[in-house]
Formats: sequence, C-alpha cells, structure tokens
Amino acid sequence: MNEGFEQVFRVHHAMVFRAAYRVTGNTADAEDVLQNVFLRLLGRGETDTVMDNAEAYLRRAAVNGALDVIRARASRRWTPLDAAAPLASQSPAGAPERLAASAEVRGWLREAVARLSAQAAEIFALRFFEDKDNGEIAQLVGATPATVAVTLHRSRERIEQEFRAWTGEDHHG
Repeated sequence: MNEGFEQVFRVHHAMVFRAAYRVTGNTADAEDVLQNVFLRLLGRGETDTVMDNAEAYLRRAAVNGALDVIRARASRRWTPLDAAAPLASQSPAGAPERLAASAEVRGWLREAVARLSAQAAEIFALRFFEDKDNGEIAQLVGATPATVAVTLHRSRERIEQEFRAWTGEDHHG
C-alpha cells in the first residue's frame, strides 16, 4: 500500500464516515460506504492526483455512495416503522409510536433525496445533512453559488410537495 493512500485515509476517513452516516442514518451502511470509497481510490491508484483536492473528492464520493445505498434500500421497500410496530402496541405512553414515526419520516426523506438527480441529491445532502453553506457546496461540486441556490430551492420545493402528498396534506392538487 502506498504512503499517499495511507496519509489520505488517516486524514479523511472520519469525515468520509460522518458524511455517509448523515445521509444513510445507519452506522453499518456508513462503514460500507467508507470502505467502498477507499477501496475504489486504492484500486484506481490515483491517490497523488486526488491529494490536491482530497476532502472535496472524498466527501463527494461518500455522499454519492451513501445515496446509492439509500436508492438500493428504497428498492427493497422496507421501512423502520414495520420493525417498530410490535413495540408500539406494548406502550400506552406513545413514545415508541413517536420514535417509529420519526424514523419513518427520516427514512422517507432519505428516499426522496435519492429520487432527485445525482447533482441535486448531492447538493441537498451537503446542505441539509452536512450543514455546508452555498459557497462551500459550490466549491465541492464545481458549480456557482447561484446554481447551488437554485438547485436547493427547486429540490426543497419538490421534496416539500412530495411530503405533503405522502402525508395526505396536499389538498390543492
């Protein structure tokens, strides 16, 4: 293994894991993404060229890898609410129902983001899961801040509209 790769891994593995975890919401999935990102980098043998912009490259790879995991999960149509349903019936206090509903909404949001175009999903994830500002996102994805702002606006409108339809609150068509 080359020294450049080891250095890149040491410096950036925690950031890659956090980026993947914020998108997937799952430790095992984030670990898989982390492993895949660095295995791909190692397989390419391009560590030296990536070093110039390692953080941006690896963050983008982590977000895109995590979105791929969400898309694959969505195709299986499993929801956290299904697993939590037996617990919900055992508690009169309602805490498990709230927890399950919250997990279901988070799962729905991740699936909705995964339905966006690749660039829109990446920009949305960087803004709302990674808490990056428009300028930082523009640098990371190679776009202008104006493009980032427009993409975020359109993506957020689309997701809000889908959410209203999903919850049955879209009475206006």
